[in-house]
Amino acid sequence: MGKTPFTASLGAEVLTGGDDVARLRLPWSEKLIGDPATGIVHGGVITAMLDHCCGMAVGISLRKPAPYATLDLRIDYMKPAEPRREIFFEARCVKIGHEIAFTRGCAFQTTADDPIALCTGAFMFTGRGSLAALIPADGPV
Repeated sequence: MGKTPFTASLGAEVLTGGDDVARLRLPWSEKLIGDPATGIVHGGVITAMLDHCCGMAVGISLRKPAPYATLDLRIDYMKPAEPRREIFFEARCVKIGHEIAFTRGCAFQTTADDPIALCTGAFMFTGRGSLAALIPADGPV
């Protein structure tokens, strides 16, 4: 799940994917630049990586694999990423319902307490039949 063709093409690395938290690292690269004058990473890269990280958080929170897709993703940009520095992404699945899972995440360079961007996401299960079997054994998150 963490090494999709998309993340591989960007050079992203999965740091962890357990305990209901997904963590990714994106090394700085010239191909990620959005503004050549400043060297700042394009906001679309940050958006896509937050979406991917939140999706991973849903996947690791399920008892068994199930198809799902991004239904809604809200991103609040706090500040631009500093040029030539890696970016970290962290997301947690905060609730799994029968049809939708909810996540929260952030992008940061030094610490999550000083975020580049914060996000909330909703992911819709796309499979047929009862989804009750997908909820973790200890109940909804």
